[in-house]
Amino acid sequence: MITTLLMLPLIGFLINGLLGRRLPRPVISLIGCASVLFSLGIAFYLFLQFLSWPESWRSITVTLFPWIPQLGVDFSLRMDALSMVLTLIITGVGFLIHLYSVHHMKDDPGIARYFAFLNLFTFSMLLLVLGNNLLLLFIGWEGVGLCSYLLIGFWFEDEEKAAAGKKAFIVNRVGDLAFLIALFFTFSTFGTLNIESLALYQTTTEHQTILTLITLLLFIGACGKSAQIPLYVWLPDAMAGPTPVSALIHAATMVTAGVYMVARLHFWYLLAPFSMHVVVAVGLLTALFSASMAFFQNDIKKVLAYSTISQLGYMFIAVGIGAFSSGIFHLITHAFFKALLFLAAGSVIVALHHEQDIQKMGGLKSRLPLTHLSFLFGTLAIIGLPPFSGFFSKDEILWLAFNAHPLLWFFGWVGAMMTVFYMVRLFTLVFYGPPKTDDKHLREAPIFMAIALIVLSIFSLVGGWVGFPHHHFLEDFLMPVFIKQIVPAYSHGIEYGLMGMTILSTLAVAIWTFYTFHKNRSWTEHMKIKFSKIHRIISDKYYVDEFYDRVFVQPVNRISDLFLKWIDTFIIEGVVNGLGRLSVYLGGRYTIIQNGNLGSYAFAFVIGVVLIFLYYWNRF
Repeated sequence: MITTLLMLPLIGFLINGLLGRRLPRPVISLIGCASVLFSLGIAFYLFLQFLSWPESWRSITVTLFPWIPQLGVDFSLRMDALSMVLTLIITGVGFLIHLYSVHHMKDDPGIARYFAFLNLFTFSMLLLVLGNNLLLLFIGWEGVGLCSYLLIGFWFEDEEKAAAGKKAFIVNRVGDLAFLIALFFTFSTFGTLNIESLALYQTTTEHQTILTLITLLLFIGACGKSAQIPLYVWLPDAMAGPTPVSALIHAATMVTAGVYMVARLHFWYLLAPFSMHVVVAVGLLTALFSASMAFFQNDIKKVLAYSTISQLGYMFIAVGIGAFSSGIFHLITHAFFKALLFLAAGSVIVALHHEQDIQKMGGLKSRLPLTHLSFLFGTLAIIGLPPFSGFFSKDEILWLAFNAHPLLWFFGWVGAMMTVFYMVRLFTLVFYGPPKTDDKHLREAPIFMAIALIVLSIFSLVGGWVGFPHHHFLEDFLMPVFIKQIVPAYSHGIEYGLMGMTILSTLAVAIWTFYTFHKNRSWTEHMKIKFSKIHRIISDKYYVDEFYDRVFVQPVNRISDLFLKWIDTFIIEGVVNGLGRLSVYLGGRYTIIQNGNLGSYAFAFVIGVVLIFLYYWNRF
C-alpha cells in the first residue's frame, strides 16, 4: 500500500506527460486529480491503522530492491508517525489544489503538461518524506527543485516568468550543493546513509565537530529549499507561475521540506547545540526581515509569499529550540491557511481578469462573498486569533520560545504583530472600500474551486484543535519519533497571561489596521511621503536582489563573456572549424573517386582487380 501510494502520482505524470496531447481535457484533469485522491485514500486508511496500533508498532519499513550495494543503500520506504502526518498533508492539500486547478487551468493549452508536472511534484515530495535513507530523501529533494523550475516557469514564452523559474532553480542549487557535501561527510564518517541506522549509531565526543559541520551543511540546504536568509530571494519571484502552483509550493510541498529534514534528523541536531542556535537565529531573523518586506508590497501574491517566508521562520525557531512537534504542528496549520489564502487570491485574480495589484482592488466583499469569507478565515488563522488553527500552533511556539529565553518570545511576538499589520492591510484593501472596477458581473469561484476553498476554510478553522493546549493529540501521536520533549519551566499562569496578552495585542493591531486602511486607502502614500527613505528601502526589499546581482550575477556574466567566450571562440570553434576545413580539403582531393564518371569507375575497377590478382599471385 505504501508503494502504491507513492507510485500513483508518478503513473499520473507518465500518462499525462506521454499521452496528454491525445487525451480530452476532462480525462487529463481526471487522471491528475484521481492519482492524488487515491493516494490520499491509502494514506488515510494507514492513518486509521496507526491509531489502532500500539505506539511501538507505528513504523513500517518496505524495501523494494537493492539499489547501490557499494553504499549499502536500498530503495527502501519508511512510514512512521512523522512521515504519516506529512503524507496526509501532501496528498490532502495537494488534492484540493489539483481539484482547484481543473477550472483554473481549463482553458490553458498546456493543461496536460501542467497536470503532469503537478503529479511529478507530488511524487517527489512523497519520496522525500517516505525515503528511508538520505540518498532517497535527496532524490526527492532534487525532484521538487526540478518541478518548481518547471512550474514557476510554466509560461516560459514570457521571458520574465522563465527567468523566475531559472532563479528558483539556481538559488536552490547553492543549498543543494551544501546538502550533497553533507552526504559525503556522513558516509565517510558513519559508513551508512540509512536514517534508522544513523539514529541508532553510538556517537561520541569525537563526532561533535563533524556532526556540527554536517548539520550546518544540511541546514544550508534547508535555507535554500525553505527560503530562509540568505537564500530566500527565489520565493517571491516564484509567484510568476500559475496561482495553484504557488499554493502547492508554499503550503503542501517544497518549502516545508527543510523543516521536515531538520525534524527527521533531530537526533543529530540535539547533539550539535551550535547548529541549533544557528537554526533559531536564522529562523528569527528571517521571520522579522521578511515580515517587514511584506508591509508595502502591492502584488497580492507577493504579500503572501513574504508571509510564507516569515511563517517558515517560526517553524525553524521551533525546531531550533528542540520543540520539533510544535514545528510540525505549525507546518500543518500553515498548509491549511496558506493554501486557502493563495487559492482565494487566485479567485480574486481570475474574477478581476488577472489583476494582481491590490491598489486597484476594493469593494469585493459583496461581489465575491465566498472568496471574501474564505480569505477572512485564512487571515484570522495566520494572524493567530482563536479558535482558528494558526492561533494554537503559533502561540505554542511563542510559549516554548519564552521557556527557551524571554527575548526570543518578545521578538517572536513582534513578528506576529507585523503579520497582523500586513495581512489585515491586504484583506482590507482587497475587499473593502470603494470598488475599483466597473465590471458589475464579477464571477464567483466555479464549483471545483469553491469546494477547495470551503474545505480549506473548515480546516483553517478547526485544524489547530489537534494541538489543543494540554490535550495535545498531535504531540502524543508524534511521541515515538520525538522521544525528547520540552518541559516548560514556567507555570501555566504565565502561559495563559502571555496568551491573553498576545490575543489582545493581535485584536488591537488588527482593528487599528482595518480602520486605518478602510477609511484612508492612501495611508501608505502618506507614509511614503513622511518616511520616504525608510519606505523606499523596505518597498525595494532592502536592495538584496540588487546586491546579489552586483556581487554574484554580474561577475559571473563577465567571466562567462571573457573567459568562457574565449574558450568557445578560439578553442572549441577552432577545433570544429579546423576539422571542417580539413574535411573540405580532403574531400576536394579525393573527389575523383566519386565524381559520377563511368570511365573513372571502370578504370578504378580494373586497377582493383589487377591489385587483387597480383596479391594472390605473389602468395602462390
